[in-house]
Amino acid sequence: MTLGVREHVQESSRADILEAAANCFMERGYTETSIDDVARSLGATKGRIYHHFRSKADIFAEVFRVGMEMNYAAIEPYRAMSDPVARWRHMAFAHAIQMITTKPFQRTVWVGVKMHLRGATTPEQRSVFAELIEYRSNYGNVFRKTLVEGRESGDFRFDDLSIANQLMFVVLNSPIFWYSPRVGETRADIEDLARKVVTAAYRGLGGKEEPSAP
Repeated sequence: MTLGVREHVQESSRADILEAAANCFMERGYTETSIDDVARSLGATKGRIYHHFRSKADIFAEVFRVGMEMNYAAIEPYRAMSDPVARWRHMAFAHAIQMITTKPFQRTVWVGVKMHLRGATTPEQRSVFAELIEYRSNYGNVFRKTLVEGRESGDFRFDDLSIANQLMFVVLNSPIFWYSPRVGETRADIEDLARKVVTAAYRGLGGKEEPSAP
């Protein structure tokens, strides 16, 4: 089940703004997106947006936060699984589905990380972004812990944990760069695509056998 923005934002008007903003940030980037752009995309006035958010930076931070909340919620049902490979497989599949079905939010998270790494945030933004980056890092650590357990069980074969974890996310996150919905695409098509992404990541981790479908 894909968890959308409305499961994480109680007020529908606020959720609509975040969805419009996420699409604008994905299409134009942070710098080139204005409150006017978000308002036009939403078919609303700037006043409606300012009723909920003080600035573009506040909207951006909230899109980032909601994107990560959706990811956490997607993997939560599988975090207690005892078998590390089965746990990884289910979490990886849920993550890949999120990259496809909530692409504008996930692309915004990526933009936010790049801004943080470049030091392209204002002093006011830095403390907020530091918290968001930590939130994202903790999410990555859930997978990192699973990789350690999978290597200890002999199911994964890799040397450097940090490199393996980074490369795994490069593969799992890749749909935010190349995926576009196709005419007539079904949920089954999306799940098949996600499984192919997961298989590519699994092979990169030195998985000893092909992962079975979640």
